[in-house]
Amino acid sequence: MRKGGASARAAALYITDRLVEVAPRIPVRDLAALRAQFPGLGPDQIADKLIAGAAKGTSTVGAGIGAAAMLPTPPAMPAELAAEILGVAAIELKLIAELHEVYGLRPPGSAKDRSTAYLTAWTEERGVDWKKPATVNTALGGQMRRELRQQITKRMLRNLPILIPFMVGATVGALMNRRDTRRLAEKVRGDLRSRAVPWDALPALPRLDKPAQPLPGGLADVLGEPPPDSGTGAPDPRT
Repeated sequence: MRKGGASARAAALYITDRLVEVAPRIPVRDLAALRAQFPGLGPDQIADKLIAGAAKGTSTVGAGIGAAAMLPTPPAMPAELAAEILGVAAIELKLIAELHEVYGLRPPGSAKDRSTAYLTAWTEERGVDWKKPATVNTALGGQMRRELRQQITKRMLRNLPILIPFMVGATVGALMNRRDTRRLAEKVRGDLRSRAVPWDALPALPRLDKPAQPLPGGLADVLGEPPPDSGTGAPDPRT
């Protein structure tokens, strides 16, 4: 039992480190891009579209999607499970970031600062309130990593039974992913909506640059991103 617990902690730590590494590389559409993609819609209507698209995306992240391209076999756990958790987390982080854009609450700072804030939001299931510095853990220190690891462990414990034997519970897993993504999104959206800044009151914000480093192939597939150097601008299928 003790050995199994140590293996689970090692696996959770591995996925935590991997998620922290890829978070700044997740492409995020800024408010201007989202308004152009959804012309004529208001904040809540665009948020509805984003939530529906993300829920659809996480429900279709199968245990084996992109597993080999995403990461090597982590310690003492199936690579398929690690790949699913990482893929779902990436979709949900992108959703959280774009909900902040929609409600006029982009955190300040660099792409790395914002990604850390969104990791905190994902872990704590709330929006980022950058006016209260205590709620934004930009240091990515020990406490934040522990909380992130705990959240990932919860996902592991929830998903492991449905993946043994492999893919037996894929349908159940899809339903659970969809439900969990919607639950997270509504909690974050509700928090952001209470503090939303009207679009006509927003200062001019710089456009979000494309991340300098591309995502690994498996994660790019999960997010519907074109492969590196493809030169294509394929629309995000999560919308």
